[in-house]
Amino acid sequence: MSPSNTAGTASLVQGFAWMSGAVFSFLFMAIAGRELSDTMNTFEILTFRSIIALAITVAFIMRSGWHEIKTDRLSFHFMRNFFHFGGQFGWFLALSMLPLATVFALEFTIPVWAAMLAVVFLHERMHHARIIAIICGLSGVLIILKPGVEVVDPAGLIVIGAAFCYAVAYISTKSMAATERPLAILFYMNLIQLPLGLGPAIFTWVPPVMGDVPWILLVGVTGLSSHYCLTRAFTVADALTVIPIDFLRLPLVAVIGYFFYNEGLEIMLFVGAIVIFAGNYYNIRYEAKLIKERD
Repeated sequence: MSPSNTAGTASLVQGFAWMSGAVFSFLFMAIAGRELSDTMNTFEILTFRSIIALAITVAFIMRSGWHEIKTDRLSFHFMRNFFHFGGQFGWFLALSMLPLATVFALEFTIPVWAAMLAVVFLHERMHHARIIAIICGLSGVLIILKPGVEVVDPAGLIVIGAAFCYAVAYISTKSMAATERPLAILFYMNLIQLPLGLGPAIFTWVPPVMGDVPWILLVGVTGLSSHYCLTRAFTVADALTVIPIDFLRLPLVAVIGYFFYNEGLEIMLFVGAIVIFAGNYYNIRYEAKLIKERD
């Protein structure tokens, strides 16, 4: 095997490993969020998440130097994290109201909203692949929510709203990547979101019991590890090769919901998710082709 092929295989394996880490981070974060929702409200969960993630981030900053968080775009950090907090709030709230698989399936619409926002705010071109992704995304949502056939669960709309907020945060991060260090983005994310959660939480604060501690720690750790693993996966391997692994989140969380939370397995949910994923994947392939042609 030639050195180039060996290097390519190593990158592929690393990409799979990092994306698998992201998948399991999201799964464990969902389980922890579901468990904590039995004893505390969403604002309190997000408060503990920010405290733990901020402590871990500060530990890394102290090791690498406080220059890592220097920024001239503090107002942009506030804007980004307002939407990111909205996305997190909607996601964790929905975990307590919907089957886990439904939340994860509707979450796949994030790239759809991001594609539309990129055209409006980043002035990127609306090519046919993005149009296909948007059509597939909206079609998938209709398949999952079944309006007209069943009464639309308001919690489903909460997940869609959360996905839109996450998309705004994603587009903001894409804009900031050229000037902001990753540690700065994580530091300001948790620093800004801590009071956003703590403010409302203090009015209905429920002191955690010992049984909550492992879940609280898991929420904080997986909140950081999911971001880090995703970033590493896209750094070491091509997005086209690792993105399909992300789709494994749906069947895995469906199995968890079925065995541990007595949640049903709906065929139409998987059909809708596959439609959404297919549109997203086609758009990613086309975007990769455009980048290759430019290079």
